[in-house]
Order: sequence, then C-alpha cells, then structure tokens
Amino acid sequence: MPADRKQQLMGSQAHRTTFPVSVVMERRPIHDNQWATESWQAIGVTVGSAYQGQHENPVPLVENDSVTQILWHGLLVELFADEAESYYHNLMVPCPGCYVIVRPAADGTPEPILVTLSFDAAQAYQEGDETVYSVTLPPELYRAAEAFVIDHYVPEKRKKRKRDSWKEQTNARS
Repeated sequence: MPADRKQQLMGSQAHRTTFPVSVVMERRPIHDNQWATESWQAIGVTVGSAYQGQHENPVPLVENDSVTQILWHGLLVELFADEAESYYHNLMVPCPGCYVIVRPAADGTPEPILVTLSFDAAQAYQEGDETVYSVTLPPELYRAAEAFVIDHYVPEKRKKRKRDSWKEQTNARS
C-alpha cells in the first residue's frame, strides 16, 4: 500500500459516523420438525429510535399463533473510514444489504448485538460462528453510506504487473 494512501487511512480512522437503528426480528413456529420448534429471522432495520440507548427491553410489535415480531432498539450503525471500500462494494450490488449480527439471549431467543453495512465485517463474524442476517438497506442508510463513501473512499490505482520473460529463465538454467 502506498505511503500516502496508508497515511490517509490512518489519519481518517478516527473519523466515524453513527446512526441509531432498530432491528425487527420475526419468529415463526415450525411444525412437523423434531429438531426445531421455531424459526427466527431479521426482517428489517429502521433508522432512528425513540428508545435510543435503551437496549434492554425489546418491544413486541405482533404476537399471534403464526408470527411474533419484536423490535430491538438502542443499536447503532457505525461507519468507519477504514471500511469505506467495503461500504462501496456493498452499495454497488443490485440489492445492498444491512447485516445484523445476533447472539442467543439468556432465554435462547436471538438478540441483535451489532448492525453493520460492511460485508467484510459481517463475513468475519460469520466465520467466527456468529449468526448473521442480511436485510435490505433502508434508503436513509443508503444515502448516508453513499455520502460517506464519496467523502472517504479513494480507490487504489491499478498497477500492471511486469511479467517475467520465460525465455530468459530457460536460457539461465541451461
């Protein structure tokens, strides 16, 4: 990595942007399965929170026999300058995603612990055996991530590699 690029990243690592978000988790019962009785899925992320900083008490949105939806609030999406390339690649796919990392709570229900826009971070958590759900990126976060990438992402200039001459290598061995 060129020294000026490295210096630019090192100087901007302290720069971050945060957004309060909430995650909607959905539970559906599973019938006729001897190993599982329910299925959980993150179904959405909303920007902003009336419950900012209060992560302890999730809010039930829907509760009936066929589905339960719970709103987990008090989470933050943090954008870091050194992850701008990952955000850029996320924004360039046909359906940009928001990644929700969950861990089992004391009662066994999945509890969101982190929301990120970085595919690289989500992949690292998944490789570490964490549960990661992908949901559609809300328009507010898309616009914010786009502005962040414009301000912080500097693509590295591609360098053409010089090929070794196979003729010179053959002659040198003889």
